[in-house]
Order: sequence, then C-alpha cells, then structure tokens
Amino acid sequence: MIAAPLMASLPMYDWPEIRAATDAFWAGLARHAGVALPLERALAYSEPWRHPELLFSQTCGYPFTHEFKGLLSYVATPHYLAEGCDGPRYSSFVFAREHVALKDLRGATPAINGRDSMSGMLALKLVFAPLATAGEFFAPALVSGGHRASLKAVREGRADVCAVDAVCVGLARRHRTGDLDGLVEIARSPLVPALPYVTRVGDVARLRAALAAAMVDPALAEARAALLLGGVTVLPEGAYDVIPRLEAEVNLHL
Repeated sequence: MIAAPLMASLPMYDWPEIRAATDAFWAGLARHAGVALPLERALAYSEPWRHPELLFSQTCGYPFTHEFKGLLSYVATPHYLAEGCDGPRYSSFVFAREHVALKDLRGATPAINGRDSMSGMLALKLVFAPLATAGEFFAPALVSGGHRASLKAVREGRADVCAVDAVCVGLARRHRTGDLDGLVEIARSPLVPALPYVTRVGDVARLRAALAAAMVDPALAEARAALLLGGVTVLPEGAYDVIPRLEAEVNLHL
C-alpha cells in the first residue's frame, strides 16, 4: 500500500486578498518546522482535517470539540490583532440593518454560516439565549455557507441578524468594506478560545517550536501583519471544552 503524502492547510482565513501572505507565513513556518510542503487548497476546507497524514491545519473550535474530537491533536492558539480579540481569545460581532434592541428580534430570521460554526452559529445563540425564556427565539435559520454570505443575506433583507467573527470583521474593514455597508453592530458574543492550530500526525512539540519561531521571525513580519497575527499561546489542556459547556447552557434556554 502506498502511504498518503503529508498534507497542510490554512483554510479559515484564506481570503484572496491575503493569500500571498498566507503562503509566505506558511513557507516560513514550514521552514522552521523542517519541512517543505505546499498548502492544500483543492479540497473543501474541512477535508484536510480527515486526511490521515495531516501535518498542520487550523480549524474552528466547534468542529474541533464535536465532529473531530479525538481525531485532531491540539497544537496552539494564535493571537489576532483585531478589535474583539484578546490574546488567544476572540468574539463575534452581531450585525443587523439598524440599531434594534435584542429583545425586538424575537421571531426574526438569522443567517448562520453553518450549523457547525462557533463564531456564526453558537456565538449568535449565546447572545440571544438569555432572552429565550420559552422555546426558540428565532425563526428557522438561513444557512448561508459563509460569513460573507451571511452579511449579504442581512444586507439584502433575506435575513435579519447574523454573527461574524472578529477576525473576519477586521479583514473586511481592510479589504471588503462594502460587505459591512448598511449594517450596524448590535452586540458581541462572549470571548472564547480562537481557532486552534491542529495536527493528526505531526510532532506537536516541534510544531509548537516552529510556531513560536515564526511569530517572531523578522522575515515574516509583513505576512503576520497582513494576517493580523500577533503571537501564539499553548492553552491548558481542556481549554476548548468551554465550547460544549456553553452549548449545553444555551440548550437549556433554546
């Protein structure tokens, strides 16, 4: 049997506007890790997480603690230099077309990027769960497939409210200001651990050392700035368990 080749991906913020910076940062990180491996972009963003020879990737905290629990090994958590982030934690911005009290959105249609998203689905529930004293607060959700599509759905009136993670908002303010036109922030979700770097077959200690080196490498300063990267932290074991705990609390209300 021929062994599958190693794979690496960085799918979570791989916008065309910063793709060159993503490539540059990965090339530097791979150099510090002692490997030469291109980023996988041909597959759907979650497919590399299923690859048996996944060396390095980044995932959302929700699939990390749900579908891929026990399959992906935690490496570290990046710091993002964006409003709504605090060290290795991040939040989501809740947008509507006008300033409105949260209670007045009962029965409204939310747009969510996916049902397995911390920042677009669970974050929205966390904001509104205290108001849901009896049953569902919202009408059935419009599943948009992505944060940018959720913003568009609210702008166009097909949905009334959405949650978008702080890093995407920061990148939109730099590169896609039109995505936020006609929208106002009405709330923010609680801070949770940011999107983790993960592996399936990599040496975790070696990858952590490579990340630490990449985050201070002067040759990667421009790439880090473009990616809003400000550092990296190895969180305590079980730090991401806060996500299913918060979900369980939400489910008591919704």
